[in-house]
Amino acid sequence: MLMSGSDYRDSLDRYKPSVYVNGRKVKSVAGDAELAPGVNAIGLTYDFALKPELARLMRATEHASGGEVNRLIHVGRTSGDLLNKLEAVRLVCQETGCAQRYLTGDAFSALYQATHRVDQEHGGDYHQRFLAYMREAQDRDWSCAVAMTDGKGDRSLRPHQQEISDSYVHIVERRKGGIVISGVKAIVTGAPYVHEILVMPGRTMTEPDADFAVCCALPVDAKGLTIVARPAGRPGESAAKFSAKYGQSTGVCLLERVFVPWERVFLAGEWQHAGFLTHTYATHHRHTCIGARAGFGDLLIGAGALMTEANGIDLDRAHNLREQMVELIKIVEGFYACGVAASVYAAPDPAGNVMPDVVFANIGKLLLATQIYDMHRLAHHVSGGLIVSLPGPDEDHNPATAAKLADVLRGHPDIPYDKRMEVARFVEDLTASSQGGWYSVISLHGGGSPEAMKKEIWRNYPVGNKVELVERLLERGVLAEPGRKIAGNRQPGRCCDDGCMVPGSPQMVPLPSPARARRKTGSVKARKQTKK
Repeated sequence: MLMSGSDYRDSLDRYKPSVYVNGRKVKSVAGDAELAPGVNAIGLTYDFALKPELARLMRATEHASGGEVNRLIHVGRTSGDLLNKLEAVRLVCQETGCAQRYLTGDAFSALYQATHRVDQEHGGDYHQRFLAYMREAQDRDWSCAVAMTDGKGDRSLRPHQQEISDSYVHIVERRKGGIVISGVKAIVTGAPYVHEILVMPGRTMTEPDADFAVCCALPVDAKGLTIVARPAGRPGESAAKFSAKYGQSTGVCLLERVFVPWERVFLAGEWQHAGFLTHTYATHHRHTCIGARAGFGDLLIGAGALMTEANGIDLDRAHNLREQMVELIKIVEGFYACGVAASVYAAPDPAGNVMPDVVFANIGKLLLATQIYDMHRLAHHVSGGLIVSLPGPDEDHNPATAAKLADVLRGHPDIPYDKRMEVARFVEDLTASSQGGWYSVISLHGGGSPEAMKKEIWRNYPVGNKVELVERLLERGVLAEPGRKIAGNRQPGRCCDDGCMVPGSPQMVPLPSPARARRKTGSVKARKQTKK
C-alpha cells in the first residue's frame, strides 16, 4: 500500500518513541514544530509516488513480492533500476534538499546481499527472515532510519577493547526468543520521525568482536530505545526561506537492554561478514548520495542564476560570472555522471540484485564530498555579498526603513526589492547559515569520510590491469613474477558477463523530469518581449 504524506504523518502518531530535542521530551513527533521540516521532507517522498505524472519514476515493482513499492525503498535488479533511483532521488532532493528516505532502500539492498551470503556460507535463515521483514516494510510503506555509526570511543581500539563497551552496540544476552542489545548509535539520519530503526555494524570485526557484529530491526518506539535529536532545519526563523519548510534531523540512539525477537535479527555474531555488510551498504549509499547532492546542486545553480538576474546582470554578457556558473554546473553534472557510470557498469550479485560499480560510486561521492565547499563558493561568487549583508527580514515591515530600503536596494528594474531579497535569503539559507554549514558537513562525511572513499577506490581499482598494459607495450614479461602486490589488483573487462550488466539490460524510465529539464536563458525583459 502506498501512503500519502498525510497518511505518513498519521502513521507516526501510532508510535510513542522516546525522543528528546534541545533538552525537552517530544510529545508528538508528527506535530512537533522543531521536527516539522524533516517530517515535511519525508512526507514529500510519499506524495510524489502518488503523482500520476511521476508514477513510472517514483514507483517500482519489487521482484521479491511482485508488489508496487516506492522507488526509494526498492531493491534494484538492473542498471535501469539504479538509473531510475538516481533520477528519483535527484528529483525529491531538488524539492527538499535532502529527502532522507532513500537510506531505507540502500540498507535493504545491502541486507539483501549480505544475508544471502551469510546463509550460503554458514547455513541458516537470515535471508528468509530479512525477505519477510522487507515485504512487511514495503507493504506498509515504512520509512526506516539506518543506525550504522557507533559512538566508537577510543578510535585506536577495537570494539571489544573499549573501556566502555556501550561505545558500540553489542549483544549482551541471547535468549530462546531473541537477543538483547545495548550501546549507542550516533548520526542516525531522520531517527525521530521514521517507523523503524535498522541497526547495522559500522566496521569490519575480528573474532573477539563477535558480540558487536549485530544487525537487526527495531520499531522506533522499542522499549529501551531513547533518541536524542537535533531540530530539523531552521523552523520558525523568518530568514530561513528554505530550511524553515524542509530540513533533516539527526539523532543519537541510546539502546539500553533492548530485546529483539529472532525474526528481526539478520546478523548475530557472524563477525566475518560485518565488513562485507558495511562496505556493501556504503557503496549503495554513496551511489544514492550522488543523486541527492545533484538535487541540492540544482538548487544552487537555479538560485545563482536567479540572483544574477535580480542583480541586473545578463549572464550572456557577463563572461566572468558565466564562467563561474559553468564551473558550478561542471561540478554537479560531473559527479552525477559518475553515478550514471556506476549504474551502467553495475554488477549482478549472487543474491539476485545488482551492485553499483564500486569505483565509480566512490569517485562520485568523493568528488561531491570534497567539492561541496567549491559549490558554495561559486554560488557566493555569482550572487554577490548582499546575501549575508542585507538587513534582516523584520526590516521589510518596518515603516521607518522599509520604503527607503525598497528604493535603494533594488537591482533589475523588473524585479521588485522584496523578490530580490527572497532570492538572496534563499542563497544565504542554503550556503551561509547554520543550515548551510550543516549541508557542507553531511556532504563531506555522510556515507563515510573522504578517506574511506579513497580506500575503497584504491582497493577496487584495477591498477594491475594498467601495469599489464604498460609492461605489454614495453615488451616486459615481469607481471607474472610472484610477490608483486600491485599486479594482483585486477578486474574483468567492462561490458562483459563477469564484469557488469550484460548489454540489453532494461534502461531507465523515459520520463522527462525537472532533474533533466533545461531552463530557457535570457533576461526577464527578453522573456517578456518573447511572450508578447
